[in-house]
Amino acid sequence: MSERKIKVLTLSDHPMLPSGVGTQTKYIIEGLLKTGKYQVISLGGAIQHPDYTPTKTEEWGDDWIVVPVDGYGNDSQIRSVLQQFKPDILYFMTDPRFYEWLWNMEDEIRENVPMVYYHVWDNYPAPVFNKPWYDSNDFIATISKVTSNVVREVTSDVEERYVPHSVNTDCFYNLNKDPEGKKALKNTISDNPALQGKFKFFWNNRNARRKQSGTLMFWFKKFLDKVGHDKAVLMMHTEVNDPNGQPLEYLAAQLGLNNGQVIFSKQKIPPEQLAVMYNLVDCTINIADAEGFGLGTLESLACETPIIVNMTGGLQEQVTDGENWFGIGIEPASKAIIGSLTVPFIREDRLNEDDVVDAMYKMYTMPKEQRDKMGEAGRNHVLKNYNFEDYQKTWVEIMNHIHEKYGSWETRKNHKKWELLEI
Repeated sequence: MSERKIKVLTLSDHPMLPSGVGTQTKYIIEGLLKTGKYQVISLGGAIQHPDYTPTKTEEWGDDWIVVPVDGYGNDSQIRSVLQQFKPDILYFMTDPRFYEWLWNMEDEIRENVPMVYYHVWDNYPAPVFNKPWYDSNDFIATISKVTSNVVREVTSDVEERYVPHSVNTDCFYNLNKDPEGKKALKNTISDNPALQGKFKFFWNNRNARRKQSGTLMFWFKKFLDKVGHDKAVLMMHTEVNDPNGQPLEYLAAQLGLNNGQVIFSKQKIPPEQLAVMYNLVDCTINIADAEGFGLGTLESLACETPIIVNMTGGLQEQVTDGENWFGIGIEPASKAIIGSLTVPFIREDRLNEDDVVDAMYKMYTMPKEQRDKMGEAGRNHVLKNYNFEDYQKTWVEIMNHIHEKYGSWETRKNHKKWELLEI
């Protein structure tokens, strides 16, 4: 008789969504399923669904079922899934504010199922107002040294482990070192006259305020005014009309950047095609005000394409190992205070226009041999510190540990239950 498989319920961006959250969740799930000891039910959030019927994944069948949800689900859906599937572990990942309803019902979940949070908070000062949320978990994994420090400062009562993101280097690599890949790149450039003979920058991010999509276009124009509007092109892979960002095509027209200076890639594409885009360009850019990790930067380095980044959050861990640089890191010029009713106040790291334009110019004038050397060192940095196989192995170890230490349902242990006190 075969041993019962451990069931994991995941709440995150849809695992097939090409976001950092979705991609990392997919990597984790695939690592668990490869062991043959796990089954996964995924609530696929942050995407518009044509159909809400639970579906089996083609490769894994009954072992991986995706349940489409609006947003990130709600308390009623969680109660239903818990009772129907009786998962052994609840894993969730993204900004904790998206799961406020989950924190409010954690007492009825944790009595039966351990909660594992993959933490993405990337801002200082340490959010002490998140402490009740952090304390609601049995285990917290953190994506960068910033997020690890934040959790350790806010709470010491919950297990925490630093587990930085990873990237599949068999997918993201230097295609120029592969004859077929080099041929494909050459054909792509030949088919796109706007790319020919120009220095190419690449921005791959969500069109959202903190990602600085519109601001980058303003600063790129400043750079073009300096070197010539026919000397460089900015490729932007994003949703041009995201409600959380700016109307980028309109903005390009207003800035006079609609004559081949800015090229938009608007379609969702598989990782293999995304790797082609990293290989087409000379440099990537990520100047987000706040970035817990910034997976696109890691993907770029794996393709041996150097980067320009804001020295904030996890980005600062990727652009340098403390001794060598794999691109250009720009120190923030100021810190902006933002906040809301749920987040009283945090600081965002803001860059200066001149510093960004200068970084673009420095990368533009840098000898190709130097950029290539940066790129090669960047890939080695990825292979050493963000190893894909190690990442999946680590998550298997974590889930095994959680199941053994905390149990679930009839075997639940090491959980401090709520008690009513006489007054």
